[in-house]
Amino acid sequence: MPILSVRHRTVYRYRRPVAFGEHRIMFRPRDSYDQRLIEASLEITPEPASLRWMFDVFGNCVAVATFGTRAETLTFECGITLDHTPEHAPVFPLAPHATHYPFGYGAEDMPDLARSIERQWPDPRHEVDAWARSFIPGQGRIPTQELLADMTRSVRANFTYLARSEKGVQDPLTTLRSKRGSCRDFAVLMMEAVRALGMAARFVSGYLYNPRNDRARHVGGGSTHAWLQVYLPGAGWIEFDPTNGIVGNRDLIRVAVTRDPAQAVPLHGSFFGLASDDLGMRVDVDVIELPDEEAQIRGFQARPPLLAR
Repeated sequence: MPILSVRHRTVYRYRRPVAFGEHRIMFRPRDSYDQRLIEASLEITPEPASLRWMFDVFGNCVAVATFGTRAETLTFECGITLDHTPEHAPVFPLAPHATHYPFGYGAEDMPDLARSIERQWPDPRHEVDAWARSFIPGQGRIPTQELLADMTRSVRANFTYLARSEKGVQDPLTTLRSKRGSCRDFAVLMMEAVRALGMAARFVSGYLYNPRNDRARHVGGGSTHAWLQVYLPGAGWIEFDPTNGIVGNRDLIRVAVTRDPAQAVPLHGSFFGLASDDLGMRVDVDVIELPDEEAQIRGFQARPPLLAR
């Protein structure tokens, strides 16, 4: 299984030295059975007055930095090495009652899943509902995995990806009507569609691995990436990336999982100065696979492939 290296650099620039408020940083990937964090470093310039770590309500790892100096630039650079175990042809071991849609969640799961089933965006004319139900055949029964895979791949095939630098997420109705959006817009549209069908979904922020010898393989690289997870009885939380038509975790490195995309902002903070002082920011993300020789020299060893989840 590949050893992946991630370099994530964000630089804020200002017209004159400004003071900085508290910044919350979510760059550190979640450690799990399918991605084992080997090492991680975080460098901040200027050096913060304090840096502490915490887990948020979803169990995401968050660094909180405060500052005591002024500067014209503020830089955050994270280096990550992890052992990634991709599922190239995922077969979900669904509970018998969930192999076909529609299905229901058990009473023991509903208290924890309820907020992830709730719709978050208005849909007064039920347009998202109609789009979601267009994937269900007339007889009303379809294999659950087929339904979700068809929806994921339909976005990849019929929508146009646009990198957007604006903050926030586009209204799902705008994404559906224009058939254009960023990775986070597509993730939110599919989340709302899945929720319209009564399934629990949550937002995922992280990184996308796009092999350098296959740049046409994916879109959305070079910055942070977004997709979603759907909770399926018997299988748990399963990844779906509508931007690239990916089902399962192949090439996806998860950092944060949240109920709402506003809770998964990779870097959030403030500065004290005039609005005109802000010269903008630049984000660069590079994800590469370490050659076996380099991984061995650095003392990294990949785990054997998983035989089963």
